[in-house]
Amino acid sequence: MKNLRLKSARAALDMSQQDLANRVNVSRQTINAIEKGDYNPTIKLCIAICRELDKTLDELFWE
Repeated sequence: MKNLRLKSARAALDMSQQDLANRVNVSRQTINAIEKGDYNPTIKLCIAICRELDKTLDELFWE
């Protein structure tokens, strides 16, 4: 399932996939795969992404 909430939160901060990837120490392709729903990130990565986007796990990852 696509993660449009992640994409929206990132875009709201005018942050590219590469910017977010650099901040959480993964590749741009990883961020792209998460947004497309092709990759299920670890809880550690989820938390790192939430910190960078100032969102909670519920807001970005839980349905």
